[in-house]
Amino acid sequence: MTDKDHVFTLGIEEEFQIIDPETRELRSHVQQIIADGKVTLKEHVKPEMHQSVVELGTEICRDVACAREQVMQLRTELATLAAHRGLLIASAGTHPFSHWMDQLITAGERYATIVNDMQQIARANLIFGLHVHVGIPDREEAIQIMNQARYILPHLYALSVNSPFWLGQNTGFKAYRHNIFERFPRTGIPDPFESLSEYDDYLKLLVDTNCIDNGKKIWWDIRLHPFFNTLEFRICDAQSRVDDTIALAAVIQAVVVKLHKLLRQNTSFRIYKRRLIEENRWRASRYGLDGKLIDFGRCREAETRSLINEILEFVAPEANELGSLREMAHIERIMREGTGADRQLAAWEVRHEVKDVVDQIVEETYEGLEINQERPHAAGAA
Repeated sequence: MTDKDHVFTLGIEEEFQIIDPETRELRSHVQQIIADGKVTLKEHVKPEMHQSVVELGTEICRDVACAREQVMQLRTELATLAAHRGLLIASAGTHPFSHWMDQLITAGERYATIVNDMQQIARANLIFGLHVHVGIPDREEAIQIMNQARYILPHLYALSVNSPFWLGQNTGFKAYRHNIFERFPRTGIPDPFESLSEYDDYLKLLVDTNCIDNGKKIWWDIRLHPFFNTLEFRICDAQSRVDDTIALAAVIQAVVVKLHKLLRQNTSFRIYKRRLIEENRWRASRYGLDGKLIDFGRCREAETRSLINEILEFVAPEANELGSLREMAHIERIMREGTGADRQLAAWEVRHEVKDVVDQIVEETYEGLEINQERPHAAGAA
């Protein structure tokens, strides 16, 4: 669990859709749910820019077992609060058919500023992500690990693709979410930074020149958090199943521990150019697990599953130390049975009905949750 002098803690943030069980559309209802959840969810729940989006965040967790317990508990409490209002929750990178134009914007200075700055691209940014934080107290080391961990971001993306539909259309992508989000500035794969001071100078320049008011408006796929001593992995689509969320968090934690160990041993993992990693990210978005990524070391294409297996082998000793081998083993199930996107597309193929896709997402979101109140049922659903 530790590497000499600290625990690589975990924090998980999940963004959920608020669903009307009759129409399967998004419902702008987050303020009421947050008001209802002041006692049970407390600081673990917060709104996002659209009122049909709600974010849950765990406490700082020492290991993946703790993280699983917290994610299950928070999902259960949110689902219970939604049920009190006759609503459902769902977790996926996009809603299959609801239109962003129909969603209300959350009141507040932060969101008003973003909409004022970004205009249409902010209003259209109706997407849902999974963010995983790994604690690293030494920010200088964290910058070096961030540089190296950029390489595996497309591999994580391929495992987490869960947004094949947008505005009622099958987009042909396994993950369309980033095609929406990359309209924002300061998104995607970051450039490497030579040092913490270079990173801090970059943030200071943006603040001083009124590009941003604080570092949270840098939305890269991985970032050194401006306020917490964590590396935040932001590339993954929101996951429908808790098992998928926890498996991805376990891989991310093990990768960070591995790279930290190599850094302490003065052994460097090669740092690749942003332009190369972005080629792989595009492939992951388009094809998920069913395509090929570039093996930069061998300068050739390779099956995505094969490269992911190499990463799993690379971090297996660290997963064993962290006690997360069981969670990591679930990655093999994802590669065998398919991603959330694959399951969405399978549900759609039966009748080409996007409401069936919403039902599929909802069912998976509720897997393993024990809700005291009866869950609202979608009209026509079993």
